[in-house]
Amino acid sequence: MAFVNTTPIDPVVTDNGLSLAGMLLVATPMLGGTPFGQSLIYMCSHTPDEGAMGLVVNKRLPRPDFDDLLEQLQIEPVPPVRRIGLCAGGPVEEGHGLVLHSADWSGMDSLRVTDNMVVTSSMDVLQDIASGGGPQDALLAMGHAGWSAGQLEQEIVQHDAWFVVPATRELIFGMDHTVKWRRALASINIDPARMTGQTGRA
Repeated sequence: MAFVNTTPIDPVVTDNGLSLAGMLLVATPMLGGTPFGQSLIYMCSHTPDEGAMGLVVNKRLPRPDFDDLLEQLQIEPVPPVRRIGLCAGGPVEEGHGLVLHSADWSGMDSLRVTDNMVVTSSMDVLQDIASGGGPQDALLAMGHAGWSAGQLEQEIVQHDAWFVVPATRELIFGMDHTVKWRRALASINIDPARMTGQTGRA
């Protein structure tokens, strides 16, 4: 398991203003039965020409736990003064970790997504968290989700695979992952009980 730089995260908004960076993708029933079923993904970067990258924030990673991970990375103290949640961030580079956190902390390997949200790929942030400091809000995602240029747009427009909703602190950092998907849908007045998996366009 590694905690190193992975796919570059570019928070620059495109000229046409269509970047979804800083937004949340909510899986529709079209993705039921796939690894992304009922997923909630925070978008770290998105440009029409270079594709998109995001972190699943509602799939708990049961192993390793935070203490085990710190021990593997030789970060002290163990047990830590403070712990954060771990998520299965996506199917790409599942052995690599990224910390998604509030913008009150930054380091050399931190990249700002929005004025309030930052992604860090170095172990410095974990060291500070373990010692009781670090950003106010944080989660560690192992792996990430990625799309090639134009792929995400096609999934949204042609296949009805995703809803786009505003990101909130509770939806990103809330500890009860079982309710995040439904709460995200409720934020745009959608009742999942009324949705089916047959909403695709011809």
